[in-house]
Amino acid sequence: MNQEESRLPKSVDVAIIGGGIIGVSAARALAAAGQRVAVFEKGSVGAEQSCRNWGWVRTLGRTPEELPLALRANTLWEELQRTVDVGFSRNGLLYLQRTDAEAAEHAAWCKQANALGADARLLSTAEVSRMTPGATRSWKGALYSQMDGVANPLVASRKIADLAQDAGVEIFEQCAVRGLQRNAGRVSAVVTERGEVRAQAVLVAAGVWSRLFCGNEGVDFPQLKVRGSVIRTEPMDAGFTVGLNGQDFTCCKRPDGGYTVSRLASTLADVVPDSFRLIGKFWRAWMENRMFIRVNFGKRFFEEAMIPRSFGVNGPTPFEKCRVLDPKPHDRMLRGAWAELQQVFPSFRTARIAQTWGGYMDVTPDAMPVIAPLTSVPGLYLSSGFSGHGFGIGPAAGEATADLILGNTPKVDLAPFNFERFA
Repeated sequence: MNQEESRLPKSVDVAIIGGGIIGVSAARALAAAGQRVAVFEKGSVGAEQSCRNWGWVRTLGRTPEELPLALRANTLWEELQRTVDVGFSRNGLLYLQRTDAEAAEHAAWCKQANALGADARLLSTAEVSRMTPGATRSWKGALYSQMDGVANPLVASRKIADLAQDAGVEIFEQCAVRGLQRNAGRVSAVVTERGEVRAQAVLVAAGVWSRLFCGNEGVDFPQLKVRGSVIRTEPMDAGFTVGLNGQDFTCCKRPDGGYTVSRLASTLADVVPDSFRLIGKFWRAWMENRMFIRVNFGKRFFEEAMIPRSFGVNGPTPFEKCRVLDPKPHDRMLRGAWAELQQVFPSFRTARIAQTWGGYMDVTPDAMPVIAPLTSVPGLYLSSGFSGHGFGIGPAAGEATADLILGNTPKVDLAPFNFERFA
């Protein structure tokens, strides 16, 4: 990566704000098309949610709108793994069924998804038992995809960034973008903490920071943060490698030999001032997902209340005051997931926890991203709000974003991810 003292280019074709998996994937695709690209990251490449997720690369459970991106991403992850070790493997993924209602829901999804090109099927109780040796309970069945798997979030974004640099992309870490310059209303440059860089197009791929940046530029992007929590075990053999979603626990084999453990209900919504500003847009989503998201009122409210919503480019901005968001994990939720996993799979009772961590996910009211131009600011593009799905579909989302900026027809339909749907 380019060091802090490296000189900035005077101009580029595309400036990208954010060095997570979306930003570096888009940068690599743009460079491959002959564009001169610079990525500006206020902290370190992939240091926030891009390295704090479960690592799942899945088609299972995707909405019809997002499924084409997931299918394309599956192909791109395999191509990446042939080029550089991003820890990708097709271990398969099981969504376990506890009730007849869940089985019926999975059957309906499977029929629709397979019609769209997914490779998914329903398993019987006996088939699930054979794939989960050592389990102390049985399930009614499961939804299964053998093409799904995992990649290593600790290294993937940086490895993709390395490939982008090999293609000519300049990456500047510890270099926040403070704002934009415009000429006749159109974006003409980014203003970083180290100087100005002219650009014909600018992509905001700043994860949970995208709302703050866009808002300062007069664009009201309805996005909130939710906090996820994760366990990493030391290397062990639980007797299976397939990824499991049991709702009360999730579990998948890691490339380092350990397991990543969490649960669907480990997501915490910290109440902040934006929670009230956006309550009209998010209320329905909160009600529909209240079984999986817990609301928490604490010091985060006051921390965010102190962050200015409007600021200039001539002095330090909030992006320089917080280089990397590093929230604490929700220990009580993780203890519940860990206890449930140990009860179902006794092999985990002797496992050792190597690490726990938390991370903020950027969520939208409909839990789908925006991958679109911001028509109110010509030359400005947004690829954010991935709602916890960004890592798995990251390579495909970056590729599609690049096509959008280039004026090419993307390989997947981006119409569902327009910005105007929130108007």
